[in-house]
Amino acid sequence: MNDARESSPAAERNKQPILEVLERVLPPQGLVLEIGSGTGQHVAHFAQALPALHFQPSEMDRARHRSIEAWTAAERLTNVRAPLAIDLLAQPWPITAADAILCINVIHISPWETTLGLMAGAAALLPAGGPLVTYGPYLRNGSHTSPSNEAFDASLRSRNPCWGVRDIDAVAEVAGRVGLQLDELIAMPANNFTLVWRKIRPT
Repeated sequence: MNDARESSPAAERNKQPILEVLERVLPPQGLVLEIGSGTGQHVAHFAQALPALHFQPSEMDRARHRSIEAWTAAERLTNVRAPLAIDLLAQPWPITAADAILCINVIHISPWETTLGLMAGAAALLPAGGPLVTYGPYLRNGSHTSPSNEAFDASLRSRNPCWGVRDIDAVAEVAGRVGLQLDELIAMPANNFTLVWRKIRPT
């Protein structure tokens, strides 16, 4: 039987540093929704390390659902649900509630409208104080944090003019409109950041 697991070198490198943040900021129990699960490496790693939590992976590219399911099966995980296909721009999402939401390497490889949908959907699902954790490269105060990030941004925009590294202040502005506040900014390897947003008021 062929192994359907896909593997991303970047996901393999960053899964442990991200987990070390999640161990501190996620609730001790409940349901964690992952937006943009990709290969499934992240959700399998997190679910194995955090067995008291249940994970709901999601991926718009349905062709990758097989890989997500294969990672779950290979690790014999019982706390990972079958993947969903969630269109961030289509409200409401096909899930009614989540105690925490993860979104890794999505904001910069998608149109700006996707970030607006992410924040609106997260605000609708999360309880008061619930975290939305986003990870990836960001601009700070309108500037790139490294020459490599500037080159990466140019590469993204050459592939799709609607993509690009986003400014943290711009993301925080749209988050604030729906009742989400930036609670923590954590520098990560390879000039990335983990941002922890918290729901502070009803939408």
